[in-house]
Amino acid sequence: MANLVAIVGRPNVGKSTLFNRLTGSRRAIVSEEAGTTRDRQYGKCEWCGNEFSVVDTGGWVVNSDDIFEEEIRKQVMVATEEADLVLFLVDVTTGLTDLDSDVATILRRTKLPVILVVNKADNNKQIYDSYEFYKLGLGDPVCISSATGSGTGDLLDIVVEKLPQKQEEQVEEGIPRFAVVGRPNVGKSSIINAFIGEDRNIVTEIAGTTRDSIYTRYDKFGFDFYLVDTAGIRRKNRVSENLEFYSVMRSIRAIESSDVCILMIDATRGIEAQDMNIFQLIQKNNKSLVVVVNKWDLVENKDQVVIKTFENAIRERMAPFTDFPIIFASALTKQRIFKVLEIAKQVYLNRTARVGTTKLNEVMLPLIEAYPPPSVKGKYIKIKYCAQLPDTKIPSFVFYANLPQYVKEPYKRFLENKIRENWTMTGCPINVFIRQK
Repeated sequence: MANLVAIVGRPNVGKSTLFNRLTGSRRAIVSEEAGTTRDRQYGKCEWCGNEFSVVDTGGWVVNSDDIFEEEIRKQVMVATEEADLVLFLVDVTTGLTDLDSDVATILRRTKLPVILVVNKADNNKQIYDSYEFYKLGLGDPVCISSATGSGTGDLLDIVVEKLPQKQEEQVEEGIPRFAVVGRPNVGKSSIINAFIGEDRNIVTEIAGTTRDSIYTRYDKFGFDFYLVDTAGIRRKNRVSENLEFYSVMRSIRAIESSDVCILMIDATRGIEAQDMNIFQLIQKNNKSLVVVVNKWDLVENKDQVVIKTFENAIRERMAPFTDFPIIFASALTKQRIFKVLEIAKQVYLNRTARVGTTKLNEVMLPLIEAYPPPSVKGKYIKIKYCAQLPDTKIPSFVFYANLPQYVKEPYKRFLENKIRENWTMTGCPINVFIRQK
């Protein structure tokens, strides 16, 4: 599981610029997936063969220019609670402030590795000015300019050196990993307890560090999988539960470690912005999805019209990805709990679906001929052949065209939808690539 690096600091020191600098090159290489720019606060960074996740704490605060000092302290507390390493960003042009000193006081109390990063050091004079930050008691400051990229290579060398070596959890390969995610108070702990029941002898917990996700083996009633439970579900936290940032940090851990994400939504509150944040994390990490509408026992009118309306509202918010199962359940009364596991298992198996090349071409080529890609600059795009790529984590299909650069995102979605119509891949992400024939 990837390490988590959090960028903290007061407003306007350049947290988002540094975040874009660390993750930007990586993101451009990965894909131009729809929806990747919306959740700018979380991304992946790769340096010298080491991959880690980066979280920009400032990105989760509304009106971050005018943010209360108390809110910043909360963010720092959450970051230190959840991350493996903290980049504490200060601004050399404004010098040392009281708020910097307050944040440093919190960071000095943690056992986490902290790197003091002095931003906006564009020339030698400003590098000399950075020495006043030694007062913070956090070791040698690292001078960078996140706008120009100066010094960021040296910073990444130090990050990689200081990141704790992850102890690989001893989990058996080939066994599905299901993560229960959602915002606070949606019933994650209740549903996990409902799954596991009181028969604790059936499950085996593999010890990771307290900060890591915990894999709980579940092998009864014909099921065999690991429940990926964040450590936070099991221990009290100093941070107030209503902080949106808190649940997102927790979710990153569980989502990255899983194959299938069970996203919990509160039936009494409907789908909210925070649910969408977590949904986008699931999409970004290419994980399979099952949506569980919990607390269904509290809804008075449960006729088919209400259910259909609720389903349509969820799919509209999560479009263009709409091919996922929705289950109405109650962790408290254990209503449809068993069905959640059955569907999650089926969605996991959909990831391994294989389509024969002959069959794929027989079905897809007539559809492409009937609805070809729109011409660009008077040039006609022809797709003559397609195949499924072998040995990929999720079903991936390649279409060979004479002008692949002109095939746009809407047409790729059309191809994906036609694949979904003809083969069962419900709940599972699909990659569609257009290549030069």
